[in-house]
Amino acid sequence: MVLQVLRALFVLLMAAIGYYLIQEQVGFNLYAIPPWLMMMITLCIGVLVVCIDILSPRRKLAIFSGTFMGLIVGMLMSYLFSFIVQLLVDRYMPDASQGQRTALVHYLNIIVAVVFSYLAISFILQTKDDFRFIIPYVEFSKQTQGARPILLDTSVLIDGRIADIAETGILESRLVVPRFVLAELQTIADSGDKLKRNRGRRGLDVLQRLQSNKRTEVTLYDSSARDSGPEDVDAKLTNLGAELNARVLTNDFNLNKVASVRGVDVININDLANALKPVVLPGERMTVRMLKPGESPGQGVGYLVDGTMVVVEQGRQHLNEEIEFTVTSVLQTSAGKMIFGRLPHESPAKVS
Repeated sequence: MVLQVLRALFVLLMAAIGYYLIQEQVGFNLYAIPPWLMMMITLCIGVLVVCIDILSPRRKLAIFSGTFMGLIVGMLMSYLFSFIVQLLVDRYMPDASQGQRTALVHYLNIIVAVVFSYLAISFILQTKDDFRFIIPYVEFSKQTQGARPILLDTSVLIDGRIADIAETGILESRLVVPRFVLAELQTIADSGDKLKRNRGRRGLDVLQRLQSNKRTEVTLYDSSARDSGPEDVDAKLTNLGAELNARVLTNDFNLNKVASVRGVDVININDLANALKPVVLPGERMTVRMLKPGESPGQGVGYLVDGTMVVVEQGRQHLNEEIEFTVTSVLQTSAGKMIFGRLPHESPAKVS
């Protein structure tokens, strides 16, 4: 509502400027511009600016700051150059009347101001990363104070463990869900495939659960215009993480690698889960229920309570039975943990 009032006041102000020009006729007699045309020009300019403001995509603060500083530098340069314009006009148009020379000086000063402002804005926006070399300790970058925000990936919301982690109160950072992640969740939830539809709805339920958690701050972030292009969600998430100096929370192995290459900090929820699992050493004895045969002959596969996969040599003959086995090796990656073992009465098997 405040923004709408501001736009209306701007249009009224442009109309007032047009009325002022009609009353004063300052500098326009030379061009014989009708009063009604001046009024229409100012109104059209005001309406055009408001339309551009409404229809343009979301702007970035860095662009506004660069534009503002460029305007200041451009106006300062045009003011200094206006003296040169006055000298040149007086020197090369001595026969013109004072009114003509004044009108020409005003016309040239407007052109010079526009040109210098454009050049200054363009130069600053193109060299903002090196601007600190001109003015030390001044950079067009956002400084994050306190805990850095965490961007949530689609896979993390579908996984659902982030809600349990947030309820423990261990997360002090603000959780940020970009709009394109929410859009992907909605697309999955509207899928014709039943499995995908259930996964998407689960992700939306987890997001609602996070928002209702009073111990966690969740923000829906409207990404900038360049994040609304044809790139995939992983690329947009990586770009946004670099822009906001945020960490990305995911359990996608590929996104983990891509973000690491881009220099974006990643928190892999599988790594976090593996770090919280009890340490298992070779030679220890454990109990597991064999659920299905393994890939190699004689192998049986089971799962611990925390979901860790267990592969037992010669365990196929004990399917649907609780057996005790001896741990021979442990394989732990970002994709999860696997425990290899053998039955106590079997000879040690070589595990590749």
